[in-house]
Amino acid sequence: MGPKKKHLDYLIQCTNEMNVNIPQLADSLFERTTNSSWVVVFKSLITTHHLMVYGNERFIQYLASRNTLFNLSNFLDKSGLQGYDMSTFIRRYSRYLNEKAVSYRQVAFDFTKVKRGADGVMRTMSTEKLLKTVPIIQNQMDALLDFNVNSNELTNGVINAAFMLLFKDAIRLFAAYNEGIINLLEKYFDMKKNQCKEGLDIYKKFLTRMTRISEFLKVAEQVGIDRGDIPDLSQAPSSLLDALEQHLASLEGKKIKDSTAASRATTLSNAVSSLASTGLSLTKVDEREKQAALEEEQARLKALKEQRLKELAKKPHTSLTTAASPVSTAAGSIMTTPAIDIFSTPSSSNSTSKLPNDLLDLQPTFHPSVHPISAAPQVGSTWGGKNFDLKFSITMPVLLRNVCLVCELFVSQKLVKRTCRDKIWVRPEKKRLKQTYVESMAIQIQVSKTKQASLLTTKRNCS
Repeated sequence: MGPKKKHLDYLIQCTNEMNVNIPQLADSLFERTTNSSWVVVFKSLITTHHLMVYGNERFIQYLASRNTLFNLSNFLDKSGLQGYDMSTFIRRYSRYLNEKAVSYRQVAFDFTKVKRGADGVMRTMSTEKLLKTVPIIQNQMDALLDFNVNSNELTNGVINAAFMLLFKDAIRLFAAYNEGIINLLEKYFDMKKNQCKEGLDIYKKFLTRMTRISEFLKVAEQVGIDRGDIPDLSQAPSSLLDALEQHLASLEGKKIKDSTAASRATTLSNAVSSLASTGLSLTKVDEREKQAALEEEQARLKALKEQRLKELAKKPHTSLTTAASPVSTAAGSIMTTPAIDIFSTPSSSNSTSKLPNDLLDLQPTFHPSVHPISAAPQVGSTWGGKNFDLKFSITMPVLLRNVCLVCELFVSQKLVKRTCRDKIWVRPEKKRLKQTYVESMAIQIQVSKTKQASLLTTKRNCS
């Protein structure tokens, strides 16, 4: 099977993130194409094609800026009979992706994403630029049609995934190609001789490619693509080609049959109408695809919403309210007892212990506020155990003391860095502060053990 949709969606999202390295992402895909397995290489090409079509434009811009892309013209998987067959399509597929990137480099936009219609890019292009742009579309269309697969060769999910991407590209690419030809025909009788010669050659190649694209669409219909997703191609009347050739011959000074301007205008009008109906059919197919994608996305969002509602319905109300806050009761009501200061130091109901001033010299006299241990049994059990308030209140004052020492040490270190340029040496002060911090930690451990043992003994006596 081809690459999974969830993985492709994730990579598309990555291309839209500004903190994602697009060159690294693309190089990772290029590295995968050096694998000897046709499955790995084919999936890498499909992923690259998917990102070129649906990813951020930065991705295809990077591919267009590279000197080399996929060098798979000699790829061959000799591991099995299927490897030989798929290697042929890998070489053709990589050639199309290379041509797609080269086309973007030459015109600075993707033909499959350009604005279409009467005011579209190809319909409003000037004559000189049109004669240079249409051959680029022809080259890309040739590379796509050279994939040349029939319904019997679409035997696995990998090549089917590649064919679906090529089918969608073919519809959009031919739509731009068709509009370019319409613009060319509308300007043909006003062109110079050399331009008319180029334009006539372009139109003859267009007729050949229209035949090939019709065969490609027949294969798409045979493999199960809905008939409504396949456009109807209407060819221009054969009399148009004769009118174009006669106009060029008249410019070259050759003798031709007399033809009135009215007949030429009628022929041109009929041809443009036929090609315009083809363009309309292609546009409808594209819009139908967009609508299907929107409906699929809405269905996914609806499914996620229903799943979330089911998960919330399965959870009991009591567990939600109890876990949400330590001051909520089993019924979900708010307790009216006053809040307990967890930053205060505890003591027993019989005696009040006083911590040494050498560890609590943040103020001249530090008198810790105390609460009986039995005052908040539910709070202690909710926030990490029965003895949480005991341990926390013992270590909190000492922790504040250590923070002050670290801050003083930090300031001293900054002072050393700032004054080294002035030949002032203050490292002895830094050493003294470090020694004071070590001694403070030792006292903290000793006092913590003593106070904890004393308070636990007092608690057992009270109980």
